Amino acid sequence: MRQIALILLALFVTACSTMPAEQGAIEPASPLVIAHRGASSERPEHTLAAYQLAIDQGADYIEPDLVMTRDGIFVARHENEISATTDVADHPEFADRRTTKTIDGESLTGWFTEDFTLAELRTLRARERLPRLRPGNTDYDGQFSVPTLAEILELVARQNRPVGIIPEIKHPGYFRAAGLPMEEALVEQLAAAGFDGPEDLVMIQCFEIAPLARLDILSDIRLVQLIAGSGSPADAPNTSYAQMTTPEGLAAIAAYADAIGPDKNLLIPRDEADNLGDPTSLISNAHAAGLLVIPYTFRPENHFLPTSLQSGADPRADGRLEAELSRFLQLGIDGFFTDDPEEGVYARYLLERPALMRELAREAEANGEN
Repeated sequence: MRQIALILLALFVTACSTMPAEQGAIEPASPLVIAHRGASSERPEHTLAAYQLAIDQGADYIEPDLVMTRDGIFVARHENEISATTDVADHPEFADRRTTKTIDGESLTGWFTEDFTLAELRTLRARERLPRLRPGNTDYDGQFSVPTLAEILELVARQNRPVGIIPEIKHPGYFRAAGLPMEEALVEQLAAAGFDGPEDLVMIQCFEIAPLARLDILSDIRLVQLIAGSGSPADAPNTSYAQMTTPEGLAAIAAYADAIGPDKNLLIPRDEADNLGDPTSLISNAHAAGLLVIPYTFRPENHFLPTSLQSGADPRADGRLEAELSRFLQLGIDGFFTDDPEEGVYARYLLERPALMRELAREAEANGEN
């Protein structure tokens, strides 16, 4: 198994430039609205409340980031360092757990999930990670616990319509080295919940390469190779994400994954004025390789939007997210990660009604909006 993973890693070295692009069919379907950490623009991320609100708003999938506890339980946190997303610093009984670690080459100081049992984590409460940009979410600080994957799966199962789950495994190489391998445990837990094949409403995503290659051997679950806007995967430092977006790199990804999840700026870069520029060929190249394209992350606040789509000067205020999404949807993306699933559902609604979209664009132009 390890040898196969290493062989797949080797596909990204310079020699892969001789590989022909692998062809494949893209299933026609409405673009998927994926709730990035839940409805995280309205509730603290990675809480059951955020996931439930996203489902209520019409999201097709919810996206939990998964890390592990000392006793090998999956919990949902943006990172395994939890000082920004919980009240751990307010617990004197855990003061001696504060430490410094190197995670994927970066030195971090704080409290880490792998140093806590699940029972200990249960004594903590979730907090808003971006309080300056989302002050309204701080009203919910202290109300919610850190959810387990089991609880998230139970939440999905209770819904009155099909809802998918697309977990991201965070730092799996680091966790494996710490004696907490994630891939086998995740496949086993998902299978026990009835998620074990390509027809199921589940996908697994990761920025690293080898864990996805390992998962491709372990299961038939669909896999998403995440691609950052710069840098390299933690487990392949000599392979840049830029290399992975070439036709040769995409063909290599298609050997083990079903989709890419690129930084949205790799599809439409920003210009010098921080507005949307001209699209790249990444979508068409990925589709030619048989890969779906699911970019991240679309957020409603002015702080994250192109200049021309901002509303006023307050970075916390909501701008015209639906207009940004419309530009990307018209390029043929297969889904998208968003902190505001309600706006995502609306943007998809407009995509499917081009006459209404044109009318709204005319009204915006008449009102002097960009």
